Amino acid sequence: MTNYIALLRGINVGGKNIIRMADLKTCFEGLGFGKVTTFIQSGNVLFATSGKTPEKLVTTIERALDKTFNYKSTVLVRSASDIAGVLTDVPRDWKTRTDLRCYVAFVKPPVTVAEVIREIPVKAGIDTISAGKGAVYMTTVLSGLTKSGLNKIIGKNIYRLITIRNYSTMKKIAALMNND
Repeated sequence: MTNYIALLRGINVGGKNIIRMADLKTCFEGLGFGKVTTFIQSGNVLFATSGKTPEKLVTTIERALDKTFNYKSTVLVRSASDIAGVLTDVPRDWKTRTDLRCYVAFVKPPVTVAEVIREIPVKAGIDTISAGKGAVYMTTVLSGLTKSGLNKIIGKNIYRLITIRNYSTMKKIAALMNND
C-alpha cells in the first residue's frame, strides 16, 4: 500500500465549506482507504491504498466529497515520496532563515507550475517564487508582509487550481506520512 495525502482546497476557511474532520475521515474510510487520519482543520487527509493512480484517486475523492458533503472544489493527491521530494527541493534559505514566511502551492494538472508562476505577482525585495515538481515555492520576508504581492493570486482564475500550505505544516505532514 502507498501512503498518500489528499489536499482539499478551501474547506473550513472563513466559515465556508465546513466539514468536520471526523466526518471527513469516515468518508475516506468508506472509500476503502486504510490508515485514514486528518491533520489540522484545513483539509489534509492522509490515507493508504494500492492499485490506483493519483489521478483516479482525485476523481474518486472529488465524487465522494460532492455526494457526501455537497463539496465541489479542488482536490490534489500526492504520495509520501512526492511530498518528500517537494520538501527536499525547497529553497535553501527556508531551512536557515527565520525572517521568512514560506509556502508551498501545489498545482493541479493540467495547469503547469510555469503557468502559476506567470500569474503570481511578486514584489521585488519582499517576495520570491521558484518552481518545484508539481509545486511553486513562495516566500515573503516577514518585515514586508503588508507589502507582499503574493496575496493577489487570490483574484486570479488560476487560484482555483492550486492549494497552498505553509512549510511548517508540510514538514509535519511528511513526518506523519512516513510514520508507519
